[in-house]
Amino acid sequence: MGPRDIILAPVITEKAVGVLNEKKYTFRVAKAANKIQIAKAVEEIFGVKVAKVNTISMKGHLRRQGRFEGYTPSWKKAVVSLTEDSKTIEFFDGMF
Repeated sequence: MGPRDIILAPVITEKAVGVLNEKKYTFRVAKAANKIQIAKAVEEIFGVKVAKVNTISMKGHLRRQGRFEGYTPSWKKAVVSLTEDSKTIEFFDGMF
C-alpha cells in the first residue's frame, strides 16, 4: 500500500479546523492502515515530521430515502500531530 492509498482525503469540519493552530491535522485514511503506516505516509507526502497519530473508527450513519433505510459506509479517521519544529501543511494554511 503506497502513501496515496493510505491518506484518502482531508477532513474539513469545524472541530478539525479548530485544532489546526496546535499543528493537528485530520485525514480520512484506509481502514487497514495502522498508525505507523499513517505517520510515514504523511511524512512522505507533505514533508513534515509527525509526533503522534490518533485513529478513530467512524461508524456509518443511518440514512433514510422514503421508506427505505440503510447505513453510510464506515470509515477510519486519523488525527496527526506534528512536532514543534516541523513546518505546517500548506494545504490547510488558509483555513484558520
